[in-house]
Amino acid sequence: MKKLYYLICAAVLCSACASEAEYDACGNFEADEILVSSQGTGEVIWLNLTEGMEVGEKEVLGQIDTLQLHLQKEQLQAQLNSLNSSRPDIESQVASLKSQIRNLKSEKTRVENLIIRGAAPKKQLDDISTQIEVLERQLDAQQTSLRRNSTAIDHNASALKAQISLLEDKISRCRISSPISGTVLAKYVNAGEMVAAGTPVMKVADMDAMYLRAYFTSDLLPQLSLGKEVSVIADFGGEQQYEYKGRVVWISDESEFTPKAIQTRNTRANLVYAVKIAVENDGMLKIGMYGEVQL
Repeated sequence: MKKLYYLICAAVLCSACASEAEYDACGNFEADEILVSSQGTGEVIWLNLTEGMEVGEKEVLGQIDTLQLHLQKEQLQAQLNSLNSSRPDIESQVASLKSQIRNLKSEKTRVENLIIRGAAPKKQLDDISTQIEVLERQLDAQQTSLRRNSTAIDHNASALKAQISLLEDKISRCRISSPISGTVLAKYVNAGEMVAAGTPVMKVADMDAMYLRAYFTSDLLPQLSLGKEVSVIADFGGEQQYEYKGRVVWISDESEFTPKAIQTRNTRANLVYAVKIAVENDGMLKIGMYGEVQL
């Protein structure tokens, strides 16, 4: 009888403990992981990168060889300088014709005054007018030609400047940096290795902003809403459990079968909805760690 009594007491205690430990959903902690890939092609000259290190946003962590790109830029710059030096000076090249036209117009005025006094023949005035017309047509043709040459040079110079800007952009992309402030989770290349555009270099994540991806059964959805605060319990193994404040930031619109690694209050065959709960990390939470949610 005593043995049966002890068994009944133990069962009651276990049932009470299980009831206290009941949770509404559970899942694993995760962070927004970013796979940083090389944007340039060449040898990695230097790389200051180790797994677990903290990096800042846009902090330069490495450099890909840019010698060939710099040489191409210098070549294009030399072509641009040569092109600009060949630009015609329109005013200086037409100065002689303008001077001749001014002199003839002065002469025309003098002859007109002489004709009024009857001291010069009208044919002399006609000859001067004809010369002025010829020179003005020459001036107009020369200015048009010089402007076209200058315009062509402007277009060619713009094309060279665009190529130089393209090379400068390629050179800037040869700097290896992190797009966010965070922690380096993985490192995939070392200094001295050859990389191509798109080669994975590292994986980083902002570990300060963690999420618990938990799975709720449909009967609990009415209790959930964006911005709702919930209790999140992180399981560190053994008896180590810590409670955090969480906030619902995303609720899936589609149901799915419960993942095998997740236990819910109902059977695994039930359809559930994934929910992301934002949790401020105090430095203890890690990606993949198990957590529970209490509404």
